[in-house]
Amino acid sequence: MAAVADVQTVNISINDIPLQVPKGEMVVESVKRLGLEIPIFCYHPRLKPVGMCRMCLVECAFKMPDGSIRKMPKPQAGCTLPASEGLMVYTDTEAIHKDRKGVLEFLLINHPLDCPICDRGGECPLQNNTLAYGPSTSRFVEMKRHAPKAFPLSKYVTLDLERCIQCGRCVRFTEEISGDSQLAFRFRGIRMQPSTFEMREFDSKFSGNVIEICPVGALTNAKYRFRARPWDLQTKPAICTLCSNGCSIYADYRANEIVRINGRTNDAVNEEWTCDKGKFGHGKFNSESRLRTPMVRTGDKLQPSAWSDAYAAITAALKQLSGNQIAVLAGSLNSNEDFFAAQKLFRDQLGSENLDYRFTRSISKQNIEMQLGLSSGKSSIASFENQKAVLLFGTSLADEEPILFLRIRKAWFNNGTKVIVANDKPTDADSFGHQILTYRPGTAATLAGGLASAAGLKGSDARMTPEHVETVTGVRAVDLVAAAELLKEHTAPVVTTRALYDQPNGLEATEAIAAFATNNGSVFNQYSLCANDQGAADLGFVPGGSGKNTHEILKACVTGDIKLLWLVGTDPFAEYHDQALVEAALENVDFLVVQDLWSTKAVGYASVVLPVTSPYETEGTYTNIERRVQRIRPVLPAPGEAKPVWRTIVELTMRLKPEPPVFNASEVMDRIAKEVPAFAGISYATLPEEGQILV
Repeated sequence: MAAVADVQTVNISINDIPLQVPKGEMVVESVKRLGLEIPIFCYHPRLKPVGMCRMCLVECAFKMPDGSIRKMPKPQAGCTLPASEGLMVYTDTEAIHKDRKGVLEFLLINHPLDCPICDRGGECPLQNNTLAYGPSTSRFVEMKRHAPKAFPLSKYVTLDLERCIQCGRCVRFTEEISGDSQLAFRFRGIRMQPSTFEMREFDSKFSGNVIEICPVGALTNAKYRFRARPWDLQTKPAICTLCSNGCSIYADYRANEIVRINGRTNDAVNEEWTCDKGKFGHGKFNSESRLRTPMVRTGDKLQPSAWSDAYAAITAALKQLSGNQIAVLAGSLNSNEDFFAAQKLFRDQLGSENLDYRFTRSISKQNIEMQLGLSSGKSSIASFENQKAVLLFGTSLADEEPILFLRIRKAWFNNGTKVIVANDKPTDADSFGHQILTYRPGTAATLAGGLASAAGLKGSDARMTPEHVETVTGVRAVDLVAAAELLKEHTAPVVTTRALYDQPNGLEATEAIAAFATNNGSVFNQYSLCANDQGAADLGFVPGGSGKNTHEILKACVTGDIKLLWLVGTDPFAEYHDQALVEAALENVDFLVVQDLWSTKAVGYASVVLPVTSPYETEGTYTNIERRVQRIRPVLPAPGEAKPVWRTIVELTMRLKPEPPVFNASEVMDRIAKEVPAFAGISYATLPEEGQILV
């Protein structure tokens, strides 16, 4: 852990209470240290202060050398006033009460009184501040302004312009955090309004955050609009599993359905932000296509059956086969407990080494770190804020690792981190990239080798001269040399599995970047894209010995060498690029078990279908890109007869070979901690709320 920098402090007083705070800290933050509150609208701790709304006014004074106290002649905005030596702040005076009432009275002049139909009603800062600090009556009796209601900024965000108090939070978010700058204030005075340029669609990949930070009901969730009131909802903390960042979220549910997702503060991972995929993609877990009961094929049709009948059919098929005739492919929505239980059954009980979770075009026999003898450690998401330079190679980070994208952009925006972007197409990171290396498709390996050579790293290929690289890749030699100069010192190379492994020569490019990082004394960061791919890798859910990988398993199903295929939470039709091979494999395999949440295309080929609980309906742990293990608890009851994967596996194992069972996910994790060195010391009882990074 890096040493904590010395922080210079100053002595101030708040309501005559002495206090030491960091020099330059905004007064609105200093007040929180005493458990007090200054009401705010435009201020947000993760945005630059602008002092637009004037709600945070405070009285200030300084003690003079002669001991007298001299007040500033006018109230000051607490969100823009930095703490300095001897500053005296008063937040609860008669003058301040009068100022707050005046500010709120002005804000409410044109604000419609539609709280009963506003989605923010019941959780609205304007509503709360008015009740706590506002006037009891309004002196304004004239006609309020009117504007178009429910204007769709995008398919996710709806604007009610009448409610806007022009705090600028939404505009500043797009400028400072997401960086797409899609929102701006148009016009002036009473006509001022936030909108997109040229009235185009607000298609930011992070648009959902402006809904959460809007302090009134001006920006609302188009998917949630009029579906519930805050007091109708129940809320539980959860982990987003729609990508591998592992964001902390709140799941709001009603009538056994998830109706809204909001960001939950976790400074180590997502701070408090979400991407649109995570915020609005939860609807699929409410889908009518969810599987709810086991099914066994009778003749040409799948018939609903009891779990005991499904287990009997699977057991009968397994007992007739040897280990090398059995294979399992697992999807990323499976928890660590699911992967471990499946591995114990297929590898230890059935003797099969045909296990895999990877569906890329290029698939190494082992994970790249194991293959090259590298450390499995990764750079943490938060650590990127302190990097001097970052190399984004072959990845469109805003699409693949959106929260990591925000963190790297923050490092550039706040700390001047140099970002080198290497890709065969434009990406969102180009907007703040220090060097943009756009290479021809299929030449990633050459560019990676050229960077190592230009940086003078030990063992680099001397043939990869800048001129040769320019001829092959199209990247100018001068740009290559400039990028290599930045990367000579310790840097943080970032690649993703899908981005490179789905490209021609992607495996070679990944190996070259890994060698580059190793020789440069850096951490090689190959991040997985799907929910728990990292957990599967850490648990060793890959073929061992003479075992087959995904591509080889599908081919073996076609030839008849694999006679039983088990799909655990995955649909190869959706995951794998070779649709013809998938179709041939599922048509020709003798026995197919499909264990999934939804009725996918693969279900039509199944011999047995087993319904699975979603991550919102079960207890388990997931490992994100930085190898942070986080616990997720049930939010909803399971639909129908769906069961967690690990429980299904345990119940089937008992029928094959009776042994002491495990009764809950916590006991599965205890076994993982004993048998998998990377997870040593992990337990539900000691796992922190923000998760724990594996060593």
